[in-house]
Amino acid sequence: MRVTRHLSTNSRDLANQVLFGLEYVYYRTMNDALTGLEDAIAALRRAWAGDAAVAAPTAEMDRPTLVAVTEALGAVDRRLGTVSAQVAEAVDRESRTELGDESLAKEQGYRNASAMLAATLGIAAGEAKQLVGVGKAIAPRRALTGEELPPKHGHVAAAMAAGSLTRAAAALIIRMLDRVAPRTTLDERDAAEETLTTAAPGLTFDQLRKIVNQAEAYLDQDGREPTEAEARGERSLRMFERGDFLFINAKIPVAAGASVKAAIQGYVSAAFREAKDDVIAGDDEQVRPTTPQLQADALVQLAEHALGCKEKGVPLGGVSVVVRLDYDTLTEGEGLATIDGVDEPISAAQARHMAASAGLIPAVLNSKSEIMDWGREKRLFTLAQRIALAERDGGCAMCNLPPWMTKAHHLNWWSRDHGETNLDEGVLLCEPCHHRIHDNGWEIVIEGHGTKAKVWFIPPATVDPTRTPRLGGRARFDYVA
Repeated sequence: MRVTRHLSTNSRDLANQVLFGLEYVYYRTMNDALTGLEDAIAALRRAWAGDAAVAAPTAEMDRPTLVAVTEALGAVDRRLGTVSAQVAEAVDRESRTELGDESLAKEQGYRNASAMLAATLGIAAGEAKQLVGVGKAIAPRRALTGEELPPKHGHVAAAMAAGSLTRAAAALIIRMLDRVAPRTTLDERDAAEETLTTAAPGLTFDQLRKIVNQAEAYLDQDGREPTEAEARGERSLRMFERGDFLFINAKIPVAAGASVKAAIQGYVSAAFREAKDDVIAGDDEQVRPTTPQLQADALVQLAEHALGCKEKGVPLGGVSVVVRLDYDTLTEGEGLATIDGVDEPISAAQARHMAASAGLIPAVLNSKSEIMDWGREKRLFTLAQRIALAERDGGCAMCNLPPWMTKAHHLNWWSRDHGETNLDEGVLLCEPCHHRIHDNGWEIVIEGHGTKAKVWFIPPATVDPTRTPRLGGRARFDYVA
């Protein structure tokens, strides 16, 4: 719990500045960037070579060593990112425009700091500019009086100093916070920055980007409507024939494109399951189509289905698109909504429009619901239960694939363990994660009840000797203000 919880706004801001300043001074004087990098490299050498004088080739590494080395490499990369950002900020400072010909970059024959960094580090100009931006955001500032002030983004600075945040993740968070700055308060941005830097470790860049998108939509709700109106105006689809092929180039707003994405990915998932069944049955000689080929097949089937279907709104292959919104958003038109399987949140107006569309299912939260627990009366989870599980898990609770690429599984097997078809005994898992859990000794624990419960995955001792639980579901992969 933060010590500033019960202070007034002004006092809290002052206390936070002092806290950030102390953190930065501590890391700079007691655990500077080079020391952290050196420690990380030493840990990498220990993980790789152990007590041996010479590190073994990677081909000779056993699995525990590979895991340890991979984790150590991640630590080195994060520490190196911090050092690079700090040096980039210093180069930019010594190359500022007012120095004229005495600019460091110009002395070295470059137009500016970004050009010098790009050439020296062998990176793209855009990446160099990004590196400078991160460096400026985590560097201490000075007031006109000469007093040292905390970094502009204190939580990011502390996380990078602690070696828990990559420079790419830092840039992603910083850019978003800077975009919403004109329309948000310092307290709002500070809370979002703390939430995002805490959530970032262990996430892939794409997973973090999804959470950052959600945070931006939450912070800047008034900005969603014009963006969606502009997106509708930019929609397009072009078709032309060349030789034996029809070429299609489409640009569809995310809200409207959710149905297209769900249907195509649902078809691809079903095709992969069918191919897997063929292998199990012994028919493994046929050529397996690639994902792009299957997506092309899906588009053809969608068109054929539409031309031959006499009933409007019939879902393809059991695929459904769920628009998630709370009751106030539906009735009053305030707030945001999300579409399962789509990263970008949508406005209240767009959600209300979609909730009234055929072929779409509105999951209205905080309203009356259907029966969620069927015990031994039903073996298969109902559609209402699957929607509730998607609300809790967000898709595959372990890897975050969208809901239509998952199945509802009993925590206690129906036949072997006499499991029940209840919400708290079900979990959404994609096929690979399902097999990984059952074949490799993972355990799943549901903490709490209903759609607000949390899903925890407990690894086997072969993966983690301490068997530390790992959070999954929406609690891991969604932004919670």
